[in-house]
Amino acid sequence: MHAPESPPADKSPPPKPRRLLDLVRERIRFKHYSLRTEETYTHWIKRFIYFHAKRHPRELGAAEVTAFLNHLVQTRDVAAATQNQALSALLFLYREVLAEPLAWLDGLERSKRPVRVPTVLSQAEVTALLAGMTGTKWLMAALLYGAGLRLRECLTLRVQDVDFDYRQIVVRQGKGAKDRRTLLPGHGRGAAAGAPGAREGAARAGPVGRLWRSGASERVGDQISECRAPMGLAIRVPVA
Repeated sequence: MHAPESPPADKSPPPKPRRLLDLVRERIRFKHYSLRTEETYTHWIKRFIYFHAKRHPRELGAAEVTAFLNHLVQTRDVAAATQNQALSALLFLYREVLAEPLAWLDGLERSKRPVRVPTVLSQAEVTALLAGMTGTKWLMAALLYGAGLRLRECLTLRVQDVDFDYRQIVVRQGKGAKDRRTLLPGHGRGAAAGAPGAREGAARAGPVGRLWRSGASERVGDQISECRAPMGLAIRVPVA
């Protein structure tokens, strides 16, 4: 009687270990954090790893975290908010990803840079800034200022979220993954709808106006994504 043949050996290569930052991103998305939070956390985790000569965080602990955060204050002279960002990223890494909560950071030196009064543009300066723009760049800047939209919220704005009858905009998945309503400024309303007598910037916003009037459900940001770069000044002005 013949002995049963043994199954052939599995010659497939073993699965590659998953990268740490991939695990971080997966956990952040599981927790429904924003994309900006994901970018910030991965940035600080990478800086922490490079600071300690690319050692794996499992080999490090509270002492190394404290040394990195103190380096940010003593050498880089970062603001308290920046240090808190780095601290939150590392606490998330050890608590949520590595499941190794850190002990209390007794030797942590907190940043004590004085709080500065922000520099804000006056209404005349804002008017002059918007007057130097035309077309979709002007339309985006006007919405950022008049409706108080963040840049990412403006780029992902959908046509169906703009209500001309109630003169309001519904912001989907804003900060904290929450929806909110904000006003639709009069100049933005005329520009988007292509109303007669609108200013030159509105008249040049024909493609966006046609998109709004068509009732399409695509994102406005897909049509005007090339306008990301020039928005740096506009998003710093206060909300009217």
